[in-house]
Amino acid sequence: MANPEDTINSCIQMLQQIMEDSTIPRNIRRVADETRRVLMDNGKSIGLRAATAISIIDEISNDPNMPVHARTRIWELVSQLETIPLD
Repeated sequence: MANPEDTINSCIQMLQQIMEDSTIPRNIRRVADETRRVLMDNGKSIGLRAATAISIIDEISNDPNMPVHARTRIWELVSQLETIPLD
């Protein structure tokens, strides 16, 4: 099982790639930035950060304007975050 911090760092990198992809609508990139900030907040437990991030991402995962490649990345991101124990 991967180290939760490594998983968080990997997810932050994925979110950064989504934010830099100009083919993804702006509202989705904005949510990716918000999610990245949540994951980087070391003031909260790692499980809480992961759960909050999943909740935020879930809201946009069904956006009809999201390109298929972005939706695939979002699902991969959620799958990784779900491996983090809630403590």
